[in-house]
Amino acid sequence: MAKKKVSDRHKHHKEAPVPKGCLLAIGGREDKGEKELSEEQSKNTDFESEEVLKYFVKMLKGRDPVVVVVPTASTEPDEISKDYIREFQKLGVKNVEILDIRNRADAAKPEFLEMVERAAGIMITGGDQLRLTSILGGSPVLQLMKERYTYDEGFMIAGTSAGAAAMSTPMIYEGETQGGYIKGDVRITTGLEFLKNVAIDTHFIQRGRIIRVSQCIATNPGCIGIGLEEDTAICVTKGNEVKVLGSGLVTIVDGTGITETNIYEIKTGEPFSVRDMKVHLLAAGDTYTLPIYDQLHI
Repeated sequence: MAKKKVSDRHKHHKEAPVPKGCLLAIGGREDKGEKELSEEQSKNTDFESEEVLKYFVKMLKGRDPVVVVVPTASTEPDEISKDYIREFQKLGVKNVEILDIRNRADAAKPEFLEMVERAAGIMITGGDQLRLTSILGGSPVLQLMKERYTYDEGFMIAGTSAGAAAMSTPMIYEGETQGGYIKGDVRITTGLEFLKNVAIDTHFIQRGRIIRVSQCIATNPGCIGIGLEEDTAICVTKGNEVKVLGSGLVTIVDGTGITETNIYEIKTGEPFSVRDMKVHLLAAGDTYTLPIYDQLHI
């Protein structure tokens, strides 16, 4: 019997649903109108105070929407929760609740599931992205967040710093050296998987992280790297349509056209090389379509 072509099989494949919600991934240190502006912000004639968080609030659906803050990544969840309660109330959100999940048992509690059901938007704070994945990964709370993001029109999920880095798969969670140019320096695991085949890194320009993202992409050129500078964000709709906002730049690292790399030949501890990796720099208002392929399996 003749084998079916891949294209013939794909005709009968049930396509994955296009997400109806919005992802807002923030590079960290989003402006809250309280601190002195950085040198870059003060020189940026397009700078708008609290732009990213105002956008989040503006996009919320419903009358008197509920915003749920998830401080799980932080080692000081009470303090960071107070900051976001204060900020959202200042921006006119009357109903702010705290999803105070501190261990895996918490991530299955009915009261927290009910909170996610009530939410018009969720804000995942900064901290340690490995805390997020190890506590929320595979949990009922995370599954419900994904269902709401997939099927509920306009449902907002925002993450800042670690909260943004954890949204994607693969997820960079640690770098041994500042540069990340040594094979083995960049540690990668599975993220929360709101975006697949995308690696998000944060504080990108401020902390010089382009090389560590490049190493991540060199190991799997089918993925796209997204570097978010501080007070800068991407809003992702339909699962792959990206819009940039905020005061800094977004760096896109595209490895699909790589012609040569030694990453698989060298030993751990040696510098890697890569040729024909493509880089885009995007500013507020720019758009980009992620070249994400339809999944051929569940």
